[in-house]
Amino acid sequence: MNPVMLRFVPTTATKTNGFCALILAGGRGTRFWPRSRKNAAKQVLPILGERTMLELTLERIAPLVASPEDIWILTSRELRPTVLRQAPQVPSSQVIAEPVGRNTAPAIGLGAELVLRARGDVTMGVFPADAYITNQEVFLNVVQAGIKETQRPGKLVVLGVVPTRPETGYGYIEVVHDPHSKAKALRVKRFTEKPNQALAQEFLEAGHFYWNAGIFLWRAASVLEALAEFLPATSEILRRIAEAPRSKLAVMLERWYQECENVSIDYAVMERSRNVVCIPAPNLGWKDLGSWGAVYEQLAPEGGTVALGCRVVELDAENNFVQVEGKTVALIGVSDLVVVETPDALLIVPRLKSQKVGKLVEKLESEGRAKLL
Repeated sequence: MNPVMLRFVPTTATKTNGFCALILAGGRGTRFWPRSRKNAAKQVLPILGERTMLELTLERIAPLVASPEDIWILTSRELRPTVLRQAPQVPSSQVIAEPVGRNTAPAIGLGAELVLRARGDVTMGVFPADAYITNQEVFLNVVQAGIKETQRPGKLVVLGVVPTRPETGYGYIEVVHDPHSKAKALRVKRFTEKPNQALAQEFLEAGHFYWNAGIFLWRAASVLEALAEFLPATSEILRRIAEAPRSKLAVMLERWYQECENVSIDYAVMERSRNVVCIPAPNLGWKDLGSWGAVYEQLAPEGGTVALGCRVVELDAENNFVQVEGKTVALIGVSDLVVVETPDALLIVPRLKSQKVGKLVEKLESEGRAKLL
């Protein structure tokens, strides 16, 4: 597979602002086991189509930045070689390997410190490498609206996906409800993580709740000021790391990064700050491909069996997801299954329980099955 070669045609809004992008490409994607492993996690795999999730993200943000020098990628030590191959235009010094995972608050804080020192107090966007978005025009429009909002002192902007169903697996953003307001940026009242079914239905019917896609916009100094307020110890560690000469960055990361608090940006900052606004993104076509079941729903919205890399023969069977390379798979009397094979492992799980694959990986880890991780 050839790496994606990006075309950079920045918009006026991003060109004049010196916009920078931070892509979060760490994590293990354990719910996509057995394909997703420490050295080949979900974000560097072609989950849908021929392009990997990281490559799709790079293509999506290319119109927002003036050049690949305006992109930083934070990933894991195990994934960095693959990320470098898939993002050859991004300077290798801006593909940063976290020595240990410390969730999104330290990762974003480190990225903001590096951007601030390299580009000054510009607006930066934070983009998960594993997001799936189908409507590029809407994406660019809402990001540009968010960029304008970041020019207001201290503002922290989150994109809000208009919900289409009562989803219990997503985080929600509640905005201050004003039916007469025509503002594009809505003041955030609170965040709610993964509500139960009844509460998710209430959110959907209320009309002023949005899904949290983990896409953020702010000036580098604004998010660093918020981190200093709410996570002062971690903020000081990140400043110390970023102040080191570039040649010493890896050494400083190895020494100090593990001391950072293990906490998400949502919990550490967004749920506590009074400077957060939400830009609604209707018809974004956003999907959180968090499990094999979610991939099936994307590929077969009307139902039916999905076969990737193989031929499936069914008898009294339907609505299965099968990814097996170079074999004929025969299914008799079974429906709504996920079947995924790799050279060293075979996963069989009901689609509706595919979220539990991550728990299986935890079990493998506790048993010391390192070769399967």
